Amino acid sequence: MALGAPRRGLLLLLMALGLTQSDPVRPYRGPLVTCTCENPHCRGPTCQGAWCTVVLVREEGRHPQEHRGCGNLHPELCNGRPTEFVNHYCCYSPLCNYNVSLVLEATRTPSEQPGVDGQLPLVLGPVLALLALVALGALGLWHVRRRQEKHRGLHSELGESSIILKASEQGDSMLGDLLDSDCTTGSGSGLPFLVQRTVARQVALVECVGKGRYGEVWRGLWHGESVAVKIFSSRDEQSWFRETEIYNTVLLRHDNILGFIASDMTSRNSSTQLWLITHYHEHGSLYDFLQRQTLEPQLALKLAVSAACGLAHLHVEIFGTQGKPAIAHRDLKSRNVLVKSNLQCCIADLGLAVMHSQGSDYLDIGNNPRVGTKRYMAPEVLDEQIRTDCFESYKWTDIWAFGLVLWEITRRTIINGIVEDYRPPFYDAVPNDPSFEDMKKVVCVDQQTPTIPNRLAADPVLSGLAQMMRECWYTNPSARLTALRIKKTLQKLSNSPEEPKVIH
Repeated sequence: MALGAPRRGLLLLLMALGLTQSDPVRPYRGPLVTCTCENPHCRGPTCQGAWCTVVLVREEGRHPQEHRGCGNLHPELCNGRPTEFVNHYCCYSPLCNYNVSLVLEATRTPSEQPGVDGQLPLVLGPVLALLALVALGALGLWHVRRRQEKHRGLHSELGESSIILKASEQGDSMLGDLLDSDCTTGSGSGLPFLVQRTVARQVALVECVGKGRYGEVWRGLWHGESVAVKIFSSRDEQSWFRETEIYNTVLLRHDNILGFIASDMTSRNSSTQLWLITHYHEHGSLYDFLQRQTLEPQLALKLAVSAACGLAHLHVEIFGTQGKPAIAHRDLKSRNVLVKSNLQCCIADLGLAVMHSQGSDYLDIGNNPRVGTKRYMAPEVLDEQIRTDCFESYKWTDIWAFGLVLWEITRRTIINGIVEDYRPPFYDAVPNDPSFEDMKKVVCVDQQTPTIPNRLAADPVLSGLAQMMRECWYTNPSARLTALRIKKTLQKLSNSPEEPKVIH
């Protein structure tokens, strides 16, 4: 393309790079990746394609413009050299183009510009940083004025990210208005990436509150309020990518789903760390809570119904611009359910989740080699008979696991003065860290399910929970209850006016 060539030529090149919506042709039929979409033709903050792209366009008489999007056509362009008009960069993992900047290349002459050739050009210039801070400062002032009018001084200005904290009426440490439509990307998927990164860099780690194969969970402080920081181990990088992808592309704002704040790849102590920042709940996981507390029947029911509400929200597809695909969790267990200060549950850890939309009939299973927790695996998973191409199959495995979580809750419930110590499901049949074969023998060969104590029949609430467990554990997956049916049945059981209490 010669200097002074018509803009039509540039438009054709952008079309070839996947940065316009003008061309409906999508011949690629392989697995898709979700990419950051930042160009005038984006219909949302993300798009899906065969690869992700960043394109720097320099037009005569205009400032250089950076565009991000998805590529599906002309893969040969990914290997091309930069020209005096265009630099381009391609990558192939979820959201890999969001933290890439080519903007400094605009200051070089064509002869000085290095070829990208697949190298990650992570160049963020001081000018861009200054502009970002100025923009965030202006945005902050505007938000503060709106919040002061709206909430009459309940909030305060807390830094250049313009996000405001408040304590909820229940006492939860929450980022108030975090997912207010005023602050989101417009798709209902959460905060803009730049604000997420700003928040992440302002968090101070205070104490480690949990460790596992996935990494660590810390309590952090952001402007004096507690947040949870999940730091993923390097071997679980795909789980971080998956949770980041789902939280940033799906409307998951719900009382019984762990509240997402930010995700960032940050450098601490000379090493790269993968952070997921969420609301902090001091009671910890349901697993931890049940170790410490015994329950009255009404509290047991409150825990169960709130967890069911979270699972039903995941499983349902919501249509419309502010909707969400159906999601199956695939690793539901008491360690992945948190207890809030109002004694309701919320579901966490979406690193293995699968998504499905009826309209496109596209099943997005992600790219995570990690498998679920063996102790909670349904029989069809253990004997490798699950239909991996059928989304309903994954929902049915969640229901099996939910029945096991109900069993854990009912063991710790007092009936006629009797209560049992906490034990995990199948504690009396398999070792502490059971193998796949251990679980397969017990669940598939011997067809065992956890023993339901006879004492549950003495209480109408727990009797209802006992029957529900049985209907979650049918060997035939399609015969199991749905999450919506579980939710409605539990809500009918919870009509008692008695306020649930923790018994020490």
